[in-house]
Amino acid sequence: MKAYWVVRGNILNPDEYSKYIDLAGPIINKYKGKFIVRGGKQVELEGEGYNRTVLIEFNTFEEALLCYNSDEYQQALEYVMTSAKRLVTIVEGLS
Repeated sequence: MKAYWVVRGNILNPDEYSKYIDLAGPIINKYKGKFIVRGGKQVELEGEGYNRTVLIEFNTFEEALLCYNSDEYQQALEYVMTSAKRLVTIVEGLS
């Protein structure tokens, strides 16, 4: 069953965050993640919170977790700590 990373974020330091993006993209691809949404135009209709949304599809919930918990992804996250405020959720899909 498919699984998704749903990432909502506010970028506080674009230069520092770009270092995370450069590292994270290839790692996500390695774990067969597919970007469905990566920023872009959005409108928040019920409340406010984050100005950026990313949606990544994985083949299974286990692969999504494995990618997030991998040593290489955890190292990439070091660039996020001071450059963005994010909410990350991994959720199982319907099929």
